[in-house]
Amino acid sequence: MGSIARWLDARYDQMMELLKELVDQDSGSYDKSGVDAAGIILQRFLIDQGIACERISLPNQGDCFRAIVPGQTEGPPVMLLGHRDTVFPKGEAARRPFGIAGDRAYGPGVADMKAGLVMNAFVLAAFAATGGAPLPLVGLFTGDEEIGSPGSRPLIEREARQAGYVFNAEPGRISGNVVTGRRGGIFFRCDIAGKAAHAGLNFDEGRSSILAVARKIERWMTLPQQFGGITVNVGTVAGGISVNTVAPHATCDIDLRYERLEDRDRLIAAVEAIASQPSVDDTAAEIRILGEFMPMTQSPASKALFERYVRAASAIGLDVDGEFTRSCADSGLTAAVGTPTLCAVGPVGGKAHSPEEYVELSTLVPRAQALALTIAALTAD
Repeated sequence: MGSIARWLDARYDQMMELLKELVDQDSGSYDKSGVDAAGIILQRFLIDQGIACERISLPNQGDCFRAIVPGQTEGPPVMLLGHRDTVFPKGEAARRPFGIAGDRAYGPGVADMKAGLVMNAFVLAAFAATGGAPLPLVGLFTGDEEIGSPGSRPLIEREARQAGYVFNAEPGRISGNVVTGRRGGIFFRCDIAGKAAHAGLNFDEGRSSILAVARKIERWMTLPQQFGGITVNVGTVAGGISVNTVAPHATCDIDLRYERLEDRDRLIAAVEAIASQPSVDDTAAEIRILGEFMPMTQSPASKALFERYVRAASAIGLDVDGEFTRSCADSGLTAAVGTPTLCAVGPVGGKAHSPEEYVELSTLVPRAQALALTIAALTAD
């Protein structure tokens, strides 16, 4: 075991302290103050470790925090990526705080992906404490991944274009594997305008936007029958002003997942066509993209990076393979700009986005060690 691995082996208790602090901080995607507070927790830890960490302000989403550890040599940096936001509402951390049962820790976002943030922070600290990595390290801690990274995407893509390698600390699969491929995803919002009328006196003068959106939802949900390898989910619906009024407005959010980048444009066209075709006379719809993930496809360079990780993990007794997952992540953005990318290198966890979400505590240090040993073996070529 090298000096980096030994340094990490002695930091389990400190890792647990940071994990608890992060999990007990609400950071739902739309809670900018909470997401930023989680960033300040990480920034404070990194600065205490002697690591420069700048805050990059975003007006509508959680700010980005960018940490730098100089390399022993010049070359394109190694990028450690992770998001601070969760899917849980404000107050969830108080209702369901960090807890431990057996070898598992629980709490909102504990696996997706606050354990991965802890791992990235400690890997950066390990190299800072032991003389630096062969190449410079950049840690990017974003705040809006769960809603498609609308604010941080340009920063992620800019950093990825400058980087030689990217590791995304999404949770390791319950199999213990890392992720070598992901689907792409597009989040849409459709707003429908109808016409209000009294539901009793002059019902026929109204034009129900709720009926219009319901009919559109039925059609959107049939798209997987037309296009293979996709799923469509209408995750939110809202509309109307009162029970006795024909609804003058309605809105819904649509989640489309797909596998092949070449299908993207025709899938968008299909979703938009259903929105634009009137499903109730004299109603009108507008649709827009709220956020988007690109598919993560394994390139030859990404395959080589994966193989390096497998060798490093094997050196500390971890048996790791790669797998495809149907979910999306920011690793799709970094892979799409051509940078070798490996995803789900974080601690192993499961049941993300649910009250049963957990992380396997016995994987916290070993996964950090596997990542650090992989980084230590990288070169500028």
